[in-house]
Amino acid sequence: MAKGLGKGIGALFPGESLEQSGQVEEIQLDSIVANPFQPRKVFDEETLQELADSIKEHGILQPIAVRKKARKFEIVAGERRYRACVMAGLEVIPAIVKDLSDAQMMELAILENLQREDLTVIEEAEAYQSLMENLHLTQEELSKRLGKSRPHIANHVRLLALPPDVRHLLNEGILSMGQGRALLGLKNKRRISEVADKIIKQGLNVRQVEMLVQNLNEEVSRETIPPKKKDIFVAAKESQLRDYFGTNVQIKKTNNKGKIEIEFYSEDDLERILEILNLQEQE
Repeated sequence: MAKGLGKGIGALFPGESLEQSGQVEEIQLDSIVANPFQPRKVFDEETLQELADSIKEHGILQPIAVRKKARKFEIVAGERRYRACVMAGLEVIPAIVKDLSDAQMMELAILENLQREDLTVIEEAEAYQSLMENLHLTQEELSKRLGKSRPHIANHVRLLALPPDVRHLLNEGILSMGQGRALLGLKNKRRISEVADKIIKQGLNVRQVEMLVQNLNEEVSRETIPPKKKDIFVAAKESQLRDYFGTNVQIKKTNNKGKIEIEFYSEDDLERILEILNLQEQE
């Protein structure tokens, strides 16, 4: 497991930022390639152009950090500055060359973005998933190391179960995280893209999407037995439990007894829920 996760750059380079922890040298832009572990996929062209204009006028105020890889240099931190320099037509960029392993590269790239950048919800979800897979962490361990709540991480990672076209809509900000989470509650997963299109065309808010998904899930039963109006208290508790578990939860009550149904969508999702309940297998 990589050392220092959650403590950011300071854990690997105590007392200094990554871009200050070495000797600055000028590197040709055409010898630099993107960080293969970079979680950010979307870079705003307008803000990049503003940075490029600033660089033209004032130069680079902070060097980027890179590592040597064969005959090229991979960006460790500072990809926005690199892209802006390309836009500004520069040929060289000040950089500090670091000796880093793949694990350190991945950790630093993700932590730098989580701490400093506004990632899209999908990019953030992919960052969490990448850390868990590559550093062999559970959601609970990642939660403690990053200082993020377990539901926060779980709710983001679950979005990766959405179809690629719907994830793209979240990445572009066309759909919100709340709308994406509501879509995950749809029992007929083949209809998710269709319902996403309806959300956009009709301009539905999160609450309206939740109601739409609930109605679609109850279509079959509605044809046979008219649904009873749900108690307001029960509906509120269902919403609270959905937020906590990050999945669809139903409370079915009859007289003074009933049951709580918690949905899961894969073996990993079941393990996630069991971890929340502290029921996972003990090693």
